Amino acid sequence: MSHQAIAPTALYQAVAERLRQRIFAHDLAPGTWIDEQTLAENYGISRTPMREALKVLVSEGLVTLRPRRGCYVTELTEQDLDDIFPVLALLEGRCVHEAVAKARPADIAGLGKAHQLLEQAAARGDVDAFFEANQNFHLRVQQLAGNRWLQQVIEDMRKVLKLNRHDSLSRDGRLGESLEEHRQIMQAIEARDALAAQSRMQAHLMRARAALAELAGRGGAVSSG
Repeated sequence: MSHQAIAPTALYQAVAERLRQRIFAHDLAPGTWIDEQTLAENYGISRTPMREALKVLVSEGLVTLRPRRGCYVTELTEQDLDDIFPVLALLEGRCVHEAVAKARPADIAGLGKAHQLLEQAAARGDVDAFFEANQNFHLRVQQLAGNRWLQQVIEDMRKVLKLNRHDSLSRDGRLGESLEEHRQIMQAIEARDALAAQSRMQAHLMRARAALAELAGRGGAVSSG
């Protein structure tokens, strides 16, 4: 029986990851036309792996293919956000419900430590640290749920939301509101009240959407990522 060597990560996958990080950093801003030839030359590759990388990003929703015009970094509209957040709220609500059912005392204690990072960041008024702690808290909840299908879909949706130029925390007073919402979610988890945790998680995400809408109403550029 012949054995084939396991190939290293395909070149196009490495290119896709590099482009993905540039998009998340807004180095390639929403609405930007992607110059395949120039990028390929800059990376020292042919256009074939570049095109394959772009196909991956199109499938993830990070890049939009426009016939006869090429690829552009996706721009999120207000309608996109209205469509995404209710679905994300349902999914993350279900996630925390499953997490409460499965978590051991040590797991809940670990989640409590993650929540303390939110408390500390809020006390310092450090929005960037709060944002990172928030991402970590939600990820930990997903991991405790242990449902890889839920986690995969949530990750895909949150990946698209990274196109948004503004986080809801940009709205005045939102950091304190978000902290209180997390406290209520954490209290429900500690009380082993899966239904309350689910309801509070859903409300938390919908309030985040409302905060973004308020930013847009004040002229915040949330409609284009």
